[in-house]
Amino acid sequence: MKTAQITLYNTLTRRLEAFVPLVDGEVRIYCCGPTVYNYPHIGNMRTYVFEDLLVRTLRYAGYKVTHVMNITDVGHLVSDADEGEDKMLVAARREGKNSYEIADFYTKVFFDHATKLNIRRPDIVCKATEHVAQMIALVQRLEERGYAYASGGNIYFDVSKLPDYGKLARLDLDQLRAGARIEVDEHKRNPLDFALWFTKSKFEAQEMKWHSPWGEGYPGWHLECSAMAQTYLGDTLDIHCGGIDHVAVHHTNEIAQSEGATGRPFVRYWLHAGFLVLGKDKMAKSSGEFLTLDRVTERGIDPLSFRLFCMTGSYRNELSWSWEALEGAANTLRRLKSQVAQWRLDATNTNHPCTPLSLRAGELKSAFEDEIYNDLNFANALAVLHQTAQDTALSPAEKLNLFSLYDEVFGLGVESWQAVQEDIPETIQILAQEREAARKAKNWAEADRLRTEIAALGYTVEDRADGPRIISRPADLGKH
Repeated sequence: MKTAQITLYNTLTRRLEAFVPLVDGEVRIYCCGPTVYNYPHIGNMRTYVFEDLLVRTLRYAGYKVTHVMNITDVGHLVSDADEGEDKMLVAARREGKNSYEIADFYTKVFFDHATKLNIRRPDIVCKATEHVAQMIALVQRLEERGYAYASGGNIYFDVSKLPDYGKLARLDLDQLRAGARIEVDEHKRNPLDFALWFTKSKFEAQEMKWHSPWGEGYPGWHLECSAMAQTYLGDTLDIHCGGIDHVAVHHTNEIAQSEGATGRPFVRYWLHAGFLVLGKDKMAKSSGEFLTLDRVTERGIDPLSFRLFCMTGSYRNELSWSWEALEGAANTLRRLKSQVAQWRLDATNTNHPCTPLSLRAGELKSAFEDEIYNDLNFANALAVLHQTAQDTALSPAEKLNLFSLYDEVFGLGVESWQAVQEDIPETIQILAQEREAARKAKNWAEADRLRTEIAALGYTVEDRADGPRIISRPADLGKH
């Protein structure tokens, strides 16, 4: 099958690039998965929605995709640097459980939330605790190549041995070294070095521990992604995804240890999702106050409204969160469901089969593809969807056909949509009745005036053979 040409923004080069995989027609993609110590907040879930949209787009474009995601159930400290305690241990103490119980519970929660957002499960889901042997082997390779050193019972990566360390984040190492007044770990040769393996000399209370050539201990957080990505996808990946907050430390250190061990480029295209922001602040668990998908459903909002909301802005830019914006997405989703239900009824009544696309339908399909292939421009792709819904030149069957095609990427579950009864305010219903009376009296000026008044209130009247139908107009979701 021929693949379509896609353009993606590569964080490594800071520019849009034509995507060319290492193997023609195949894509190997690794995504940083959750650290399973707490409920995922909706800022986390925005990143996973973006990654699902990316994978769906690649498959729609004809690529064979192998999608790998890790589960971090050990080694992630409360700081992205080598400071504080393991997040799993903190959670275990908070909830009176052991670390394995915490990991099992929150892994199930994560996938429950992902299912509600119609996020497809990756082809391979790998847990850090099940790949410690691979991590130990990676550290040994780094030792053999002179990139790792033992100090104080721990094993560290020596960043001075890698000339281009920090290239992803474009770090000014001289400036960073000059500003490093306090060495938080006296065992490091320089403050920028990072831990590959901890022994009990670092944290005596660590619950998860394994035997290693350097003593009983556990891996550093950065190590797991390199070890598992290379285990399942090889030394060089086509695409690596994650949140923008991973660029400066986690992904920078992944590159260092991976390329130090293999001598080959680790990733060809780096893609990062921007923050979901509330006011001026990113959403984060560290604040103690964060929104989860459960809060969305408790308010009676379809979780897929959040998925739709996530598509209203560029994946790599900040997206401003508000309940009002989510309600707008929910209203739009309800209207689309009602329209789809009506098209199904109309297509059945008029016996319009799903025939090959007409010229106009083909133009809309091409417009949709142009947008999703242009660095995943889903805001504009949604505009094409709305154009399709409103296009009077298309039959109901054609609209259904196009919506199903779009939904291969959007993932809004169009095939399962049922009509949602929309509550029309009494004042709008009265105006619509007055307009219908004016039409029957052939008072076209009054009918047009009433249509304008109804439109100003956010509603549209469709004149149908079985009588007028009132629908609320789709909100402009592209302004978030």
